[in-house]
Order: sequence, then C-alpha cells, then structure tokens
Amino acid sequence: MFVSPGTIISAQFHIDSIIQQYEVYLDNNKEQNKIAWPDVSDGEMISQYERFHMFNKQLDSIDYNDLDKEQAINYDILKLIFEDHLSRYELKAHYMPLNAEGGFIISMIYSTRGLNLDDSEARSDYVQKLGTTSKYIDSQINWLNKGLIENVILPRVVIENCIYLIEDLLQSEGASFFLYKPLGELPGEELANNIHLSFVRLHQFLKESYLAESRKDVGLSNTKYGKELYKQRVRYFTTLDMSPEDVFNTGQKEVKRIREEMNQIINDLEFEGSFSEFLHFLRNDPQFYARTEQELLSHAAWLSKKAEEILPRYFGHLPRLPFTVNPVPDAIAPNYTTGRYSGGSMERRKAGEYWVNTYNLPSRPLYVLPALTLHEAVPGHHLQGSLAGEMKDVPNFRRNYYISAYGEGWGLYSEFLGKEAGIYTSLYEEFGRLTYEMWRACRLVVDPGMHYFGWSRQQALDFMKENTSLSLHEINTEINRYIGWPGQAVSYKIGELKIRELRNKTEQALGKKFDIRAFHDLVLAQGSIPLNTLERMVDSFIKDKLIEDEKN
Repeated sequence: MFVSPGTIISAQFHIDSIIQQYEVYLDNNKEQNKIAWPDVSDGEMISQYERFHMFNKQLDSIDYNDLDKEQAINYDILKLIFEDHLSRYELKAHYMPLNAEGGFIISMIYSTRGLNLDDSEARSDYVQKLGTTSKYIDSQINWLNKGLIENVILPRVVIENCIYLIEDLLQSEGASFFLYKPLGELPGEELANNIHLSFVRLHQFLKESYLAESRKDVGLSNTKYGKELYKQRVRYFTTLDMSPEDVFNTGQKEVKRIREEMNQIINDLEFEGSFSEFLHFLRNDPQFYARTEQELLSHAAWLSKKAEEILPRYFGHLPRLPFTVNPVPDAIAPNYTTGRYSGGSMERRKAGEYWVNTYNLPSRPLYVLPALTLHEAVPGHHLQGSLAGEMKDVPNFRRNYYISAYGEGWGLYSEFLGKEAGIYTSLYEEFGRLTYEMWRACRLVVDPGMHYFGWSRQQALDFMKENTSLSLHEINTEINRYIGWPGQAVSYKIGELKIRELRNKTEQALGKKFDIRAFHDLVLAQGSIPLNTLERMVDSFIKDKLIEDEKN
C-alpha cells in the first residue's frame, strides 16, 4: 500500500509529541525526587492514572504502519510502559508495595547508595527530601490498609521479612542510619525524631495489624484481582502474548532437557550415587566454598577480568564505563539473592557495581560463580546497561528503562555464551552453569505454580530442591522473592530462549556469512526493548544481509 510522505511526517510528529510530553513528566519527577520521596497519595495516584490514560489514548490514535523503524521501537516501548501503568493501577498492585526484599523500603536504601552531596544545594535538597519521609511512609501504610479492606493482601512471609528489615534498620544509631549516611550527620534532632517515628509506625502497623491478616497461602490467585493481575504480570515480564499455562509448560520441558545434561556431567565425573546424593555432595563438601568473605570477592573479581578478556572476540562495540566488585550491603544481605548488578554512570561519576553476597558463606558455592559473573558483570548486565546508557539519537526515556525479558534474557544468554568462550574450566563449573539455567527453568514452573495454580510454598521449595544444587538458604531466599514479585522470575528464561532462537535463525539464514560480533551488536544496539521488537529487528537484519549478498 502506498503511504504518502505527508502521512509519515504526521505520524512521526505525533509520536514525537507524545515522547516530549512523557519526557517532561519524567524530568519533572526527577527534579521532584531530589527534594521529595515519590508522591503516592490517593490524589496523585489518580492524577497519574489519568495522565497515562491520556498518553495511551494518543498513542492508539497513531497508525503503526506509518512509523519508521526507529519510531516503531519508541512506540513499542511506550505502549508497554503505558499499558503496564494502567493495568497495575486498575488491578490494585499499589495496594501491595512490599516484597520479600523490602519493596519501597529497599528502594529507599538503594537511592542513598553512592549519593554524592558535594555542594550546599544538593545537601539542602536532600534534607528537604528527608522532610517528606513521614508523608511517604504514611501513604504506603494507607495503601496497605486499603489492601486489608479489599482483600488485596500480601503473604505472611513477605511481611515477616519486612518486619525483620525494619527492626534491623532501627538498630542503627545516629548518623549510621541509612538515610543519614549521605549527609555524614543527623539532619536535625526534630527531623531525625520524626523519621524514626515514621519507621516505628510502619513497624507497628505491620506487626500489630497487618501480620495477623496476612495470607498463609503464597500465591496471588486467592486475592481479589489475583488471577487477572498474574496474567498481566506474565504478559508484561515476558513482553509476549504468553499465558501462565504457556510459561508453566515451557518450564517443564526445559527442566527435563537440562536434567538430562546434568545427569551426563554426573556420569562423566564417575560419581557413584543418585542425583540427590550428588547435590548433597555439592552442598556440603568444603572444597566448593570460600573460607572468608574476601576470598569470595577476590575470586569474583578475578573471574570478572577473565570475562573481560573474551569481549573483543564477541562484540564490536564496548562501553566506556568500568565496573567494580563489592559485597551486598549488610543491611539487606540476609534476604538478598546471591548477586546482582547495580548500575553506574559517567555523568554521576559512579562505576557500575557487581554485587556478590558474602552473607552465610556455606550457601555460596564457588562453582556457580563463573555463571553469576557472566550474568551480572560482563558480558551481561554491566555491558548491556552501559551500552544502553551511551546510546545516541534516542529519546532519553529509553536510556535507563529496563525491560526484564530483554535484560535478564541477555544475562542468562551471557551465561550460555561463556560455555563456547571457554570460561568454565571444570565439569563442576559447567554443572554450576546448568544449575543456574535449571534455576531459571524451575522459575517457569514454580512462579505460575504458586501464583496461578495454587501451589504451596513447600511444593515450590521441594521442586527447586529436587532439581537444582542451589543451597537451601538460596532456595528459601529465591522462593520468597518470587512470592513477593509475581511474574518477574519468568522473564529470564523466556528472554534467553528468544535470544538463542533468534541467533539460531540468523546463523541458519546467513550460513558462513554469519558474524557473531555483528549479531551481538545488533541485539544490544537499541537498549532494552520488547522481545517482539527484537525479533522484528533481527528479521530485518537478515533480509538486508541477504539482499546485500545478492547484489554482491
């Protein structure tokens, strides 16, 4: 069909207008966040819903076919953002602002790490922000209370973890309290007292009012809106038109496949015993565990440098931003996952951070550390996130927006890439890689199992225990995370499967013309994007290469 240039210009102009409006909204929020915690009051939440409804309506008025390739990507991401915001509000997700790691509390902790208050204005703004702490916490208590009234209630295990977290925070005295560390001193006796009392109120509300009403079951399905909310979270976190049943069935197939590969390694090691006995051996033999926190961190740092060695072989474009290796902060380590990446930026003069959890060393096996390093550092999250931050000629909202299916899918693909790059140097480390892959495959089963099919926490624990060599501490921590963050856990494996599928498709189509560096640069070129968008990009890349070859 012929499309006139005027029509295309009109569509481009229209989406540019939406982007401009949205970025003004984001910039205003960013400025406001310098002097206040997010406004989550009833009135502001309604106002935000109406604003996103307007954004989405404007987006729907555009003919998608009139957009060029770049603007189509912008459209896809905006559509994902707008519809997610609307759905979460309509299905009352904001009635549950806590998760097993702390929810909005942990977000407050994150926001203070690496915060540079290097001039009087920044310090003044931060003190002003601290002055809104009581309002922010009381607003969150309001939503939790509404959840009690409307049967949108968090599980008991989430509330217990948050109670312990608050109790630990309240033990900090004076300037050692996490909110005051950027200042290096108390912000004033009256303000400090008000902040202390707000955390005490939250603690009392959770312990004396909410805990007794919290759910003994762990999944969403028994709450009001629960099944619909879980379906929505699956669609959002996979960025695909997948149902909970689709995810569950895919997980079972992957678990079976990976189990066969694990059994082959056990045979190659000539281990005499059952699969469960091999897992017991891995969980308990001292040879697989660091004796000190520094030993674990040092090994992670060494592996990081070995991972950097392979980058020029597999990537044509590398980021400027460096990264470092640090322990997970003590305040959150007990309920935290085994490792994570914390982003940095050249603008903020902050390196990226590969966090390694040094809490409870007997639960942190060394044989999984290569896979963890590839995932969290390079070529995983640090490489992908830093390249996204350095993108040129894209709207600002895309530089820091994170789509889990893409980002976590890339992280898991990076673990797989380490196999062909020779990072795993023993069968035990290869088994560790498979353990991490199995861990993500098990998520496809236990997450919908708990939130959609009514599994108990014990059923989920047993499934993970039987199929992975993760320590029991890690399994408990992970299950709690899935309970408090429905749907997110399924993004990893679904994303990795799609990226591997697209690589196989490209290899088969291009044959000897396939260039691994060009493929990886393509996948990383547009930052965090929906998987359908990535597939469209890859199809276009293949088509262009084949046309180019015909001409030559």
